[in-house]
Amino acid sequence: MKFLVVTDIHGKRSAVDWINRAAKENNTDCVLILGDITDFGPDDMAEKILSGIEQDVYAIPGNCDPLTVPSVVRRFGTDMHGKCIELNGLTLVGLGGSNPSPFGTPFEMNEDAILRELKKVSKEGMILMIHAPPYGFNDTIPTGLNVGSRSIAKIVEEFKPILVLSGHIHEAVGIVVSDGTTFINPGPAMEGKCAVVEVNGGKVEAKLLGPLG
Repeated sequence: MKFLVVTDIHGKRSAVDWINRAAKENNTDCVLILGDITDFGPDDMAEKILSGIEQDVYAIPGNCDPLTVPSVVRRFGTDMHGKCIELNGLTLVGLGGSNPSPFGTPFEMNEDAILRELKKVSKEGMILMIHAPPYGFNDTIPTGLNVGSRSIAKIVEEFKPILVLSGHIHEAVGIVVSDGTTFINPGPAMEGKCAVVEVNGGKVEAKLLGPLG
């Protein structure tokens, strides 16, 4: 399958146009959204963005989304928050929100909750959709600190996903391959960034796109 991966839209409705164009031009099967669809709401902003995307959408909330966003996602696509589904032979697992931040954003969870919720749904060899990155991968902020979730890192170590997709840290754009897992932060869609990722027979191919507009 081929995915268009976007994250951190932060309410920028104009992103819908280039998301649709990129999906069509790259012949993707669906769009994966990794959270922060809105910038602290409101729900109707999420509705306007999600309803405008032409391909099937699989989405999780980000830490800057209201707690009600998963219910909005369910009206326009597939809510992946705390979910595990089979998609054309691939196992797709999602968890939105983030580990605690200094900013007290709406959709944060403590590390125990993250570990508990992910343990319920994780499968070996999965594709993991998360908003916050695992500690040590695509999680470096400009000061040089790693701010990813240690619980997500534990899940990665235990279940060895073939692919980990995250956002949240706008500056930590990139593709990293480690111990058989590909880690991707496509960069913030509010800046016109995204990724095209193809998974075929356990092999992952990915490219970063943008800025688009």
